[in-house]
Amino acid sequence: MSQRILVVDDDRDIARFVEVNLLTEGFEVEVASDGIEALGKAKAGTPDLALVDVMMPGMDGFELVERLRSDPRTANISIIMLTAKSLTADKVLGLTTGADDYIIKPFDPVELVARVKGTLRRAEEMRASSPLTGLPGNKRVQDEIAKLVDEGQPFALIYADLDNFKAFNDRYGFLRGDGAIKLAASILQDEAAGAVGAPAFVGHMGGDDFLLACPPDAVEGLCKAIIERFDREIRELYDQEDADRGYVELQNRQGDMQRFPLLSISLGVATTERRRFAHPGEAVTVATEMKNYAKRTEGSAWAIDRRAGG
Repeated sequence: MSQRILVVDDDRDIARFVEVNLLTEGFEVEVASDGIEALGKAKAGTPDLALVDVMMPGMDGFELVERLRSDPRTANISIIMLTAKSLTADKVLGLTTGADDYIIKPFDPVELVARVKGTLRRAEEMRASSPLTGLPGNKRVQDEIAKLVDEGQPFALIYADLDNFKAFNDRYGFLRGDGAIKLAASILQDEAAGAVGAPAFVGHMGGDDFLLACPPDAVEGLCKAIIERFDREIRELYDQEDADRGYVELQNRQGDMQRFPLLSISLGVATTERRRFAHPGEAVTVATEMKNYAKRTEGSAWAIDRRAGG
């Protein structure tokens, strides 16, 4: 499937020039002559990348980029700004506004195509792996589960989720929150690779959510190893006073102090031991159900689906 490019420029000659060069390279191209038209087309059918001219009447390129980035429907579009300005301040403004790259007019067609391909490649790499943990991201996780289902291989799918993570973030800030996610990722990866001695796949779905795939006969040992190590090491991320008393205190919206337990981890498991999954989504749904069931238990816990299915 070819990638879609939205070209936004009020100069019809330049827009046509860019369009022709991108069509030649096999891209699907749509053209907008101003920011308002571009917003409408971007929301109607999200392009993979937008080439945005800076100097346009009404809504200039900087405002268009801000509008695209602020809308969840268009926030992840890759953006390259086209500008006749070569001042460093203009380049910085474009990048800080949310653009991924910029090209100064007049530009060579070869450079244009190279910049477009490079930006799209980087975006694909970002989607394929988590920038925080370095683990495979959403796309690669989905591909891995689909492969297991399509090939009919036996597998267990573990959905791992941290409990009380918001309270930890509110108490210590996002930097230490990232540290907790990194610690969880390291534990999941290490235990999957070494403690059980079985081939396993570990992916980071974003936030504090992870998915692991391993052989069904290894899953109980893996879950036990993960929980034991997580409960032992997570205390090191807390201030000593909070770790010793086993909770943190935060002020709620009513101004009252509220207690929250230390971080724990819940593991939900879907397995082919007693059922087969016709679609990757089925396995994820079952693992999610079991994760939610495990969360009903105070502290770290794991739950395996034992139901027979089709």
